[in-house]
Amino acid sequence: MDTTLAGLVQDKPVVIFSRSTCCMSHTVKSLILSYGANPTVYELDQMPNRNQIERALVQLGRREVVPTVFIGQKYIGGANELMSHQVRGTLVPLLREARAIWL
Repeated sequence: MDTTLAGLVQDKPVVIFSRSTCCMSHTVKSLILSYGANPTVYELDQMPNRNQIERALVQLGRREVVPTVFIGQKYIGGANELMSHQVRGTLVPLLREARAIWL
């Protein structure tokens, strides 16, 4: 993982890279919050180094840069991947393992 991204996700249970105007980012944030997790959210459109971060996210294989989710410092993917975890019942265990939620 790029050192810029590593520094941003280090020691944080849930990290979401977002844009304040992106409806899918809002959906992802709402889903994570609905479980009682408190994600660290980076609104790329409000960050001075957004171009550097976006390039690093593209290097992970992201076609759409936002939303991008990390849980327990592990790259999960975007909205589709997060929703797949939700449908398969693996999202809550991921959040528990990362100590983002306790129940």
